[in-house]
Amino acid sequence: MRKTPISLSIVIFYILVFYSFSSAQQDTTMYQIIRLELKDGSILIGKLLSEDDSTIQIKTLSNIEALIQKQQIKRREIVSGQMVEGELWRKDPNRTRLLFAPTGRALKAGQGYFSTYEILFPFLAIGITDFLTVAGGISLVPGAENQLLYIAPKITPVQLDKFDLSAGVLYIRIPEEENAAGIVYGVGTYGTDKSALTLGLGYGFAGGEFADSPIFAIGGELRASKSVKFITENWIFPGEEVQLLSGGLRFFGENLAADFAFIFPAGSDIEGFPFIPWVGFVYNFGAK
Repeated sequence: MRKTPISLSIVIFYILVFYSFSSAQQDTTMYQIIRLELKDGSILIGKLLSEDDSTIQIKTLSNIEALIQKQQIKRREIVSGQMVEGELWRKDPNRTRLLFAPTGRALKAGQGYFSTYEILFPFLAIGITDFLTVAGGISLVPGAENQLLYIAPKITPVQLDKFDLSAGVLYIRIPEEENAAGIVYGVGTYGTDKSALTLGLGYGFAGGEFADSPIFAIGGELRASKSVKFITENWIFPGEEVQLLSGGLRFFGENLAADFAFIFPAGSDIEGFPFIPWVGFVYNFGAK
């Protein structure tokens, strides 16, 4: 019990550092951009300046203004990202999750991802609608007599400009075993693709009974560049000595994301190197 306030203070420190950095970042130079594929094979990406019945005017990433006749355009689409000081910053393709815990954000209908955590725990998620996601998987632990089967549906009834609120269940069971375990949770995320804070609360269950005390999750995202983001995810267990704190980096492109982090079991008596490495890979597919 004596070590719990120490770990809680570390989480508070995470939040203060997160907000000090996020408040210093300005979004005033960020714009929605479009991608134009012309009939001659040329591709233009830039900010939409104006449009009428026959032409489109854009400012490209090279800061060149171009007036395009609509009859020259073969395909037009909104790019999943923003223009920041002349650079194209695509959206984080794995923005519905922190390192492992979900954020309050939802997959859109037709979107999905395949992920694997610590190599041994694959996960498949699909957006059934804009507010309902169904996910699950089975562990691949070598030599184990039985593998873990896990299912994780999530609903997102609140989706605002900078705030999303979700609720879901992580259900874990060993096939041919009667008892199951998991957590029922609610989670909210406030912020933008550049910086966001996630708070969650859940109740674990096992053998048909729920825990007496809740579990709290506190996470943060802070974009460092167009393809790198700092991620922190922290689990607080009231009344317990050991709390799980973590921090790491996410590297991502248009569809792929890779997380590399360390988990610190604060309050534990681990000797030697006190951090547990965390590795996760995600491939995203479907509608943008």
